[in-house]
Amino acid sequence: MTPVPTGTEWVVDAHGCDPVTLRSRAVLDGLFRLVVEEVGLQAVGSAVWREFPGEGGITGLLLLTESHLACHTFPERGFAAFNLYCCRPREDWPWEERLGRVLGAQRVLVRRLSRGEP
Repeated sequence: MTPVPTGTEWVVDAHGCDPVTLRSRAVLDGLFRLVVEEVGLQAVGSAVWREFPGEGGITGLLLLTESHLACHTFPERGFAAFNLYCCRPREDWPWEERLGRVLGAQRVLVRRLSRGEP
């Protein structure tokens, strides 16, 4: 039996973000492109976005040849949640620095999980 390839999943919580950027599909789409480019991933197509009405946030999902990248924003709380799963080994991305620069995040919690291990 062939072992299941090990995957890596990053579960990222960004706190203290600028609410205006958390409502901007253009900013989040640019952030997705930055992750894909800098991590060396390949998008299958364009991201799918759901923009919530009024002061609501945005949910985004990008299918990758390596798996997926997703985000959920909560502008009313200054919070954004990200999930990146890769089925091939990758180096850690500088989540703290990039989310601080792009979203104004004051605190970023990154959890890196190994997946598919017996």
